[in-house]
Amino acid sequence: MEENEKRIHKLLTLKTIAETLNQGSDLSTMLNKVLEKLLNVTGLKSGWIFLIDNKGVYKLAADYSLPQGLCFQDKMPMCQGGCWCLDRYQDGRLEKATNIINCRRIEKAIKHNWGDTQNITHHATVPLRAGNEKFGLLNVASPHKTHFSDEELTLLEAVAFQIGSAIKRITLAENEQRLALIAERNRLAQDLHDSVSQLLFSLMLTARGTKEITTDEKVKEMLVYMQELSHEALTEMKALIWQLRPQGIEEGIAAALLNYGKVLSLEIDSQVKGIKALPLDVEETLWRIGQEALNNIKKHANTKKAFISLDRSEGKVQLIISDSGSGFQYHEKNKIPSFGLRGMKERAEKHKGTFYVKTKNGKGTTIQVTIPI
Repeated sequence: MEENEKRIHKLLTLKTIAETLNQGSDLSTMLNKVLEKLLNVTGLKSGWIFLIDNKGVYKLAADYSLPQGLCFQDKMPMCQGGCWCLDRYQDGRLEKATNIINCRRIEKAIKHNWGDTQNITHHATVPLRAGNEKFGLLNVASPHKTHFSDEELTLLEAVAFQIGSAIKRITLAENEQRLALIAERNRLAQDLHDSVSQLLFSLMLTARGTKEITTDEKVKEMLVYMQELSHEALTEMKALIWQLRPQGIEEGIAAALLNYGKVLSLEIDSQVKGIKALPLDVEETLWRIGQEALNNIKKHANTKKAFISLDRSEGKVQLIISDSGSGFQYHEKNKIPSFGLRGMKERAEKHKGTFYVKTKNGKGTTIQVTIPI
């Protein structure tokens, strides 16, 4: 290929990648699409992208046309263990596009006979970056290809920089959306407090005052009923406002849950270990799980007493909420019997955590959530 043809091919590749990246707003979808486009325009066979966090934990974020040996047991070879490119990335040796002499994951696939590797033995690896920030690795390979030319590596570096910039753009956009959602929750909570809550409070006071000046017993009964309904509605409204904007969350998840328990008129004993700050997404998950658990105690446990334990130790955080109320029938084959409990379990598992519930009729209920940090 002549120099002019190479230059045209490079520009076409970069244009195609840029168009694909500009159309994407979902990170996973965008990475898979851009990887497919890259391989199609370069004629390479296989590719995969690792995203790596600032603690060195990696995940397979995208892949295209992986050989059978790397797809063994739901792509287990790509999701477990280390390899040369990850080692070099994490110790700072991998700063630009590089020829990897051999692939440890391919070697394992051949050794353990996990399936056909399509004669892929080597790959090129490129760090994904935007400025001084690094996000992960782009790897590409083809059968019988043991070396990538300088021109190919330069092109891969340019593509990797485009991908890194797109990752940063999407990450910033997601953060903005999350902040906008929090702001909207706060606004709605304030509106509910200023309008609906005040109206309910006024209705409750009006019913109470009217009851004091009437002598008709039937009217008094109706006013007492109105007063009780208003009080119940006001309590529900306060709980709803708390769901939108937990007061005291800035003081920690334990303080927020204790305050929420007061809103529900629960008497809560607590035990807190560890004072390290939690990631915001984990803190919100624990808040939602604890919120659901306390609501269940309020509505179903037939008790006003509860216990909260929060233990923040190295590498994990554990939340336990228990009561000695009425409990419920627990079936081993149907461990998560209600929608609310299923939701708590799904929230925990979203962070690769565990959710455990122990309950029995007349013996109370305990939920335990453990999330790795």
